[in-house]
This record gives sequence, C-alpha cells and structure tokens, in this order.
Amino acid sequence: MAIFLTKESKVIVQGMTGSEGQKHTKRMLASGTNIVGGVNPRKAGTTVDFDGSPAPGGAGGTPTQVPVFGSVKEAMEATGADATVIFVPPKFAKDAVIEAVDAGIGLAVVITEGIAVHDTAHFWDYACQKGNKTRIVGPNCPGLITPGQSNAGIIPGDITQAGRIGLVSKSGTLTYQMMYELRDLGFSSAVGIGGDPVIGTTHIDALKAFEADPDTDLVVMIGEIGGDAEERAADFIKANVTKPVVGYVAGFTAPEGKTMGHAGAIVSGSSGTAQAKKEALEAAGVKVGKTPSETARLARELLGG
Repeated sequence: MAIFLTKESKVIVQGMTGSEGQKHTKRMLASGTNIVGGVNPRKAGTTVDFDGSPAPGGAGGTPTQVPVFGSVKEAMEATGADATVIFVPPKFAKDAVIEAVDAGIGLAVVITEGIAVHDTAHFWDYACQKGNKTRIVGPNCPGLITPGQSNAGIIPGDITQAGRIGLVSKSGTLTYQMMYELRDLGFSSAVGIGGDPVIGTTHIDALKAFEADPDTDLVVMIGEIGGDAEERAADFIKANVTKPVVGYVAGFTAPEGKTMGHAGAIVSGSSGTAQAKKEALEAAGVKVGKTPSETARLARELLGG
C-alpha cells in the first residue's frame, strides 16, 4: 500500500509545457509515474514528446508522447486522471488550484513557490467549501513519492527505495536528506507538505494515513520553527498513533523574531521555538534527534536496521 499516491494514480501536469513543468515531467516519467496529460489552454490539442530518460538504476526509459488539454476537466474526461501536479507561476496558481477543485480531481500537488498567503487561504477555503473532495498538498513543497510506484513533484526518484518507513516533512531539502540517509531501509511513502503559513495537507493528515497503512512500520516527522503545527501533531500522536514516531525540528539556532527560510518559520517569544516543539513531541513519546543524521540513527535503531 501507500498513502495518497500509488502506481494506479493517473497524473496530469498543469503547466507541463513550461520549462519547469517539462523538466520535472521528464523526471516523473523516469520514476515510473503514469503521466497521462498536461494542461495549457493555449496549447490544447498539441502533444509534448519526452525522450525516454533513463529510469532510476540506469534502465533506459521509453519515449513518451503526452497530450495537452485545455482544462483539468477535459483532461480528466479524456484520461481518467485522479491527480494533478501544479507548476504554474505564483500569480496564476490560485486559479489553477480552483480549476482543479472545480473539476473534482482527488489530489492536487502544488509545487509553486512564492504564492501569496492570501491566495493560498482563498483556494484552501474554496476547497473546504466544496467538501474537501480534492486533497491539496503544498504549496511551496517538493510533492510526494511512493518509491517504485509513483512520484508527483520534484523529489529525486533515485535517492531511496521502497520500504516500510513513512516520512512527512515541512522541508524539501530535509526530505531528500532523510530519504538518502535511510535509503537502505526504504520508504512506503514520503510527503513534503511545505512550510508556508497556510498549507493543505498537514502533519496530522499524513500521520493519520500512515497509522492506517499496514505497510508502514515507523514514521519520521520533520518540522521546523514557527507556528504550532508540531505541537498539534504531538497531541494527535499521543491520542491516536500507535506506531513509533521519530522527529526532527529544524531551527534550534534561529534567532528570535527572524523569519528563516520558509515564510512560516518565524518565532515569537517561546512560542514556535525548536526547543518547545521538541519538548512537546518527546512528551508524546516521540524520539527527537538534534540533527537529521541523529534522527535517521534513531529510526534505524527502532527498526533494528
């Protein structure tokens, strides 16, 4: 099993014809993702040829011709798509997500960085009003991967393998590092939720899914300074999660009151500090590492690897 994304997922790419969209569509195809279409109203009816890049491990890929549709709705009707990856510039991202929600697609992975918080709040509220039929991951995130099955986003497909660790992370870079450090054990799924002040899928959403997944034995949760998402996740873990959870909180050396990296990473007084989050997680029974490498070691010890 996997959470949110499987080998059966049929993925479209909004913004596939742009430079970033083409580059990462090529990488997703090389990872085995079933890309069934792209969306660009100005290029509807055309196709984009991808040259069959080598898949992870060195095997040659198969050249693929991907059709471009005028809307998410048209793409879904023609292909049965159930997931979309959004590589649309920030000023157009709100409309792209709303289009995906209106079409009723099951999963929308918003890679775009720099979306105005007001726009994210708008499309998230819109999705809620529509009954939360579309799971939004992001924005400003690396996406999610189920190794050996499917990859929706920009996570390198060749840094890990399938296994029994679940990973949920605010940080894209730390997602990659943790996957690489534990590559010999492997992952059931890894979800980069993004670090903006307003996001769709949260730590809690991923923890709930990993708890229900019989193929996940342990969860690694990566947070960072700012806000109270990790404290809320700690409360959820204490009440609802029976599987072992290992955590890491980025930002122990961040100065008070200064935004660090992600727009959501800002500390006010004792609220939102790495230490406060570490203490909340440890009170819930989570083993917390002081560095990513120590966190990986704790996970390895719990799995006996």
